[in-house]
Amino acid sequence: MSILTRMTMIEFELERVIEAPVGDVFARLVDIEGYNAWMPQKGSMLHRTRQTSPGEPTVGTTYVDETSQGSIRGEIVECEAPRTVVFHWWEKSRSGKVRLEGWPGYVLEASRENATLVRHRAKLRAFGAYRLAAPILKRLVIRERTTTIDALKASFAGGGNRPTM
Repeated sequence: MSILTRMTMIEFELERVIEAPVGDVFARLVDIEGYNAWMPQKGSMLHRTRQTSPGEPTVGTTYVDETSQGSIRGEIVECEAPRTVVFHWWEKSRSGKVRLEGWPGYVLEASRENATLVRHRAKLRAFGAYRLAAPILKRLVIRERTTTIDALKASFAGGGNRPTM
C-alpha cells in the first residue's frame, strides 16, 4: 500500500460542565443553523453553517459548513435525544476522493441540578498526502474543538450572543 492510499486517524477528547439542563444543551448542539449565533467570529475555522435537508435535526440531517478552508458537507450520523449527537463531515478533492473526514460528537449527562457534563470527542481521518500533515492537523483539531466547546459553554453563560474570541 502506498503512502497515497493509507490513512491516519487523529482522536481528541475533552470535557466541560455547562450551567444548563441536558435538554437545553442537546437542543443547542443539534440546532445546526444556531451555531451561527454562538460560535466565535474569530478563533474558529467556521464562518457560517446551514442545514441542507428539511425537518428537525436527526440521523441523516445534512448541512454545509462554510469555513476558512471552503465549503464542507456533513450529516448527523448519531442522534439520541437528549444525550448523544455525532456529526460526520468530509472534504473531497476535485476528483472526488476524500482527503479528510471527521466525526465530532457529544455525550451529555446531568452533573448536578441544571448543569450538564459534556464529553466531546472528535476523530479526524486524513488520507493520502494529508497524512503527512498529521501533527499540524492534530493541533488544528484540538484548537477548533476546544473553541467550539468553550463557545457552547459561553453561549449559556452570556445569553447566546456570538463571542468575538
